[in-house]
Amino acid sequence: MELTDRQLSVYEYILHHHQQHSMAPTVREICEYLGLKGPAGVHRILNVLIDKGFIESISGKKRSWRPILSPMIGLYEAKTIPLAGHIAAGTPISIYEHVEEYLPVDPALYGYESCFAVRVTGDSMIDAHIADGDLAIIVPVNDTDDGSIAAVIVEDILIEATLKIIRRKKNVIELHSANRKYPPIIFKGKDRKKIRIVGKYVGLIRVR
Repeated sequence: MELTDRQLSVYEYILHHHQQHSMAPTVREICEYLGLKGPAGVHRILNVLIDKGFIESISGKKRSWRPILSPMIGLYEAKTIPLAGHIAAGTPISIYEHVEEYLPVDPALYGYESCFAVRVTGDSMIDAHIADGDLAIIVPVNDTDDGSIAAVIVEDILIEATLKIIRRKKNVIELHSANRKYPPIIFKGKDRKKIRIVGKYVGLIRVR
């Protein structure tokens, strides 16, 4: 299952391009990324990635492959992101059950040395373009700015983590969904201490 540095670089580029544009890059775009003049080397790498199960071929399409998020063996930990259970977008589900797999994505793509991914369930963040089944990328922090999306746990209420928009007012913290059918959860005074931020949302991988 091990990849060479060049093969891993191509896979990470395909994954990042798919995340940003919801489609695979063309062979020409991969050539430009690698600084290659011809496509022969790229096709060889793509065939290796297909054979090893990191991408799959889609017949009849110009951009005829897409990444598969599979467990990686033998890769440097610094270039992976752990997929840690689930996070709820509607009904909270624990994000710390276990690490399901390691995604072959360099955390530096999101501007951080380390982060983790969680699989979103539900539709409460749909207006923030975070849909059921997406992988939310979270950087571990214990505080975040007003208006940002964070993974939070609330004592006695949300004992498992959920993804919410943080809104702060005088003596008030509100947890908002990005879907109007879900009302905000409001904490005043001493109740604000029940909120524990476990990470800040910094990106998304759409796997379907």
